Amino acid sequence: MYRKNAWEKYEDKKPIMDFAEGYKEFISIGKTERLVAKEAIAALEAKGFKKAEGLKGVKPGDKIYFVNKNKNVCAYVVGKKPLIEGLRILGAHIDSPRLDLKEHPIYEDKGFVLGDTHYYGGVKKYQWVTIPLALHGVICKKDGTVAEVSIGEDPADPVVGITDLLIHLAQDQLQKPGAKVIEGEGLDISLGSIPLKGAEKEPVKANILAILKEKYDVEEEDLISAEIEVTPAGPARDYGLDRSMVAGYGHDDRVCAYTSLQAILDIEDPEFTSCCILVDKEEIGSVGATGAQSLFFENTIAQLAAASGEKNPMLAARIIMENSKMLSSDVSAGFDPLYPQVNDPKNAAYFGQGLVFNKYTGRGGKGGSNDANPEYYAWIRKVMDEAEVNWQNAELGRVDQGGGGTIAYILGNYNMNVIDAGIPVHNMHAPMEIVSKVDVYEAYLGYKAFLLAK
Repeated sequence: MYRKNAWEKYEDKKPIMDFAEGYKEFISIGKTERLVAKEAIAALEAKGFKKAEGLKGVKPGDKIYFVNKNKNVCAYVVGKKPLIEGLRILGAHIDSPRLDLKEHPIYEDKGFVLGDTHYYGGVKKYQWVTIPLALHGVICKKDGTVAEVSIGEDPADPVVGITDLLIHLAQDQLQKPGAKVIEGEGLDISLGSIPLKGAEKEPVKANILAILKEKYDVEEEDLISAEIEVTPAGPARDYGLDRSMVAGYGHDDRVCAYTSLQAILDIEDPEFTSCCILVDKEEIGSVGATGAQSLFFENTIAQLAAASGEKNPMLAARIIMENSKMLSSDVSAGFDPLYPQVNDPKNAAYFGQGLVFNKYTGRGGKGGSNDANPEYYAWIRKVMDEAEVNWQNAELGRVDQGGGGTIAYILGNYNMNVIDAGIPVHNMHAPMEIVSKVDVYEAYLGYKAFLLAK
């Protein structure tokens, strides 16, 4: 199935289209890592997974999940073989490039109220202006209550946005390089323009704060302990006259999160214990308590080891990880015929050719790369071919053109066999990204085959 058009093997395309409908709903709702985690937990519980609380024992067939700070989810289906023989792991990240409101975000200027933002992850800043934006997140108050914020997704909601210069007055702006056309400190969202009657100081800001008070019962100072993310507004849509693709926000990397999650939801009685872990903070280096560099994942394995009777669960966890096999489920750059110069066409990922394997990512001389062992790659090829999964291989662009990284190297630090496996994307990191429906479906089939492999 290597390097073949996956559409051609399907006389009945309904399974692909139906699967895509579920995915479109998932990313339309899951605009933030918190919302994705919430959706994942609901899906797991609907399939009989139980939250790991006070584990006292595990047996083959048990379905367990762990949650970390509402931003990580780690799900297990316990296999027939002892844990010490290793796991089959699918790992994806659920954060995406966006704008975050600063701690002191709301200010008034010349009759407008704006929200001050700080961009998150690698973005082309000019792509975020003049489009409808939504607000998602939480405002945490000192009394322990939490207000959940969602503005801009319901068709009845208002949206916000970032203004740009009219073309008539943009002659100086258009002389700037792309990285400077819009500056980071210029990515402030418009929030309102009606003054509050009777307010003498900053009346428009007073009106916006009054709206927030009425809707969420919060004060301005509560925004210090808030986490409000600014994302594109609106649902994912079919893309192309043939409806072969999906346009939406957050394909990187929620498309791999969804397919990985669906794979573990749909397996029963695996030989090896299956795992799907969804992590945060990949777009800024996988750092912090909810990133892949956190000890959360290792601690969940230690808890399983303890519940299975291991006398030294932390040592057992390290051995289990060393004996494990993993797919770092992350997207790859799809070949775009409008920009062929950035790819080596022999080693590029193409829409319609299925699941993509990246032996290495990194920059320049493979800097920051995992670079999977060929013995493991050969095993992966066998698994995919036996399951008749369409797959392809790729590098992330021409040598010295740029590059990027994933969580693969972090798990590789545990002496684990890891390779990147994902889905080709156009417009990566833009507010509207594109994927092929058949690639999404083949990835799901490939991930499921991997979890069931012996």
